[in-house]
Amino acid sequence: MSAATTWLREAAAVLARVAETQGPAIETASQWCADAIAADGLVHLFGTGHSRIPVEEMFPRYGSYPGWNPIVELSMTFHTQVVGANGQRQAMFIERMPGLAEVILSNFRYGPHDVMMVFSASGLTAVPVEMAKGAKARGLRVIAVTSVAQSMSGQPEPAAGVRLLEIADLVLDVCTPHADAMVTIDGLDSPVGPGSTIGAVAIVNAIKSRTAELLVSKGAMPPVISRASAVGAERSRELFDDAYREHARRLARAIDQQGGG
Repeated sequence: MSAATTWLREAAAVLARVAETQGPAIETASQWCADAIAADGLVHLFGTGHSRIPVEEMFPRYGSYPGWNPIVELSMTFHTQVVGANGQRQAMFIERMPGLAEVILSNFRYGPHDVMMVFSASGLTAVPVEMAKGAKARGLRVIAVTSVAQSMSGQPEPAAGVRLLEIADLVLDVCTPHADAMVTIDGLDSPVGPGSTIGAVAIVNAIKSRTAELLVSKGAMPPVISRASAVGAERSRELFDDAYREHARRLARAIDQQGGG
């Protein structure tokens, strides 16, 4: 069996574990998200590093809808310039800076029904942990999407103090091994082929789908960004405009011009 086949089998196993073990947590998260969006609030989404990927998966893209507020800082997520200016070393350094999360949080006003979803495979660094702490201090329910095995295999960095999963009101496990990488190759001492992204993306799409189902039942479903091949060209353009307009309306109320959080 080739390493490619091994990774595909391991990825399928991750999805199976998510389906088998995370159903109740996905349902609770979806209920919280639907309640927030139906009440004209927002579900704030935050991730650093490669955890920006599930944030972007949630909104905006085809099959998604307003009600989600993606919060991604380029300084901690811009990885294509690996070395030199804007390099990976700087991004990893910034992710460990205490106090930065509070500065990010202070850009927004939070409604009484808002939710915060924080993505971090390890859940051990300062910024994601402090985002969760700051959101809870503001009265938001916090959902953590993390790898429990990865988090428990290490210690929180001193600036973080605790694990993300120890702060969150609800934990969703991406069900990946402690190394994240899932393929062992003879003659190579390090595993390759990470799996946390596929677990996180599966979780957010499950939540997005179930939340939509709940919003329809509440009569509160926002417009869905849809391809012309699904709804026709004119309807597709209309849905794009409506979705972006609705997102702008919700976000305009959430931007805190005074920086008071």
